[in-house]
Amino acid sequence: MTKSRKQYSPEFKFQVTLEALKSEEPLSEIARAYEVHPVTLSNWKQQFLEGGAEVFGGKEEVKNYEKKVSDLERIIGNKEVEIALLKNILGER
Repeated sequence: MTKSRKQYSPEFKFQVTLEALKSEEPLSEIARAYEVHPVTLSNWKQQFLEGGAEVFGGKEEVKNYEKKVSDLERIIGNKEVEIALLKNILGER
């Protein structure tokens, strides 16, 4: 018999972790209120403190932004080469 693990949304993890950080209540009480295991909440808190919001937002989202930045940098590089070529051509006249 295999147990299926609960899946929590990034928004839920963020909300619960933020409350755990703000609140003076023990983690066990916050975990009980949100029906999360205290160890799980402790792990989320540690991950958040180490990696910030991107931990719960997913690595895929970060990869998409990095790809977009890379594409834009490539386009800017191409435009700079075009501008240099045009300046060179126009400067020769």
